[in-house]
Amino acid sequence: MRQLTAIHLTLYPPSPRVSFTTSCNSAITKYPFENGRRYHAFKSGSYPLPNDELELDRLNVVHHMLKKALDDRLFLAPVAADTIHRVLDLGTGTGIWTVEMADKYPQAEFLGNDLSPLQPAWVPPNVRFEVDDIESGWAYSGPFDYIFCRALACAVGDWPKLVRQAYANVRPGGWAEFQDFDMSFYSEDDSYSNESDTAKFMRLLREATRGAGAGKEASPGPRLEQWVRDAGFENIVHQKIKLPLGPWPKDTRQKEVGLFNLSQTLDGLEAFSMRLFTSVLKWEPLEVEVLCAKVRKELKTKDAHRIQDFHVVYGRRPTRASSSTSSSP
Repeated sequence: MRQLTAIHLTLYPPSPRVSFTTSCNSAITKYPFENGRRYHAFKSGSYPLPNDELELDRLNVVHHMLKKALDDRLFLAPVAADTIHRVLDLGTGTGIWTVEMADKYPQAEFLGNDLSPLQPAWVPPNVRFEVDDIESGWAYSGPFDYIFCRALACAVGDWPKLVRQAYANVRPGGWAEFQDFDMSFYSEDDSYSNESDTAKFMRLLREATRGAGAGKEASPGPRLEQWVRDAGFENIVHQKIKLPLGPWPKDTRQKEVGLFNLSQTLDGLEAFSMRLFTSVLKWEPLEVEVLCAKVRKELKTKDAHRIQDFHVVYGRRPTRASSSTSSSP
């Protein structure tokens, strides 16, 4: 077993930027509470989902669901192990992906960033975490070999800028991979109704997300390929993975993915909707709770074979200079 190292939030690599933190000061961890849920303190309001223990548990379920859906792989880009030396995980959340990658590639250095210092205190020695807003300007001391970005639906206000910054900060010949959801459900046997409370909830979520602050995107998945292409990446691959909702598939692996997805969706309904619906749509908290209860009841029924799509897009930064694209953020 590899030795684990105790850490506090520290900057890696060095940078003079104020938004990068060298330690967890009281302002960063003075979390606000709304309607019984805890939220980020750093850049408060820029991310609409909570950061409490219930949400962290849900994020770890999402990680295991996506890993299972990708045939037990942590990423899909054709990154050779001997080329991985510096890796950046954007919006690392609980840090579970970064830690598993660090165990798999002990020769590489991994940096994960997030708005909250929620990552574990004991990690492999080749892992660092920092508190930062990925939508601010980046100022790293050198390029990365691989940049990973997963499940930032409802979190990003300017996706084209974010992808361009990834392009600018990955070395020529390096890869960037973006994985995200289409926050819509459908069925292939007409068992899912667009008039259901679940469909209503998803429409309201997209409406509220786009009306929040800079106008964030609830379903970035289908648009990832175009953003990656526009940024200047080449050798782009776009894969669409079907995620069942519930244990209805006959295939054993898909059934397991469906159970994970049902669990994280049931736990995530209030997480996604409470702050957005009350602040943007001006609903009362009780109204949100009632709608969530109706959706939970629908999701627990076995008559609708719901599916949502998860998109994986990766691309390589050209090794040659290109006059048609710009790498500036």
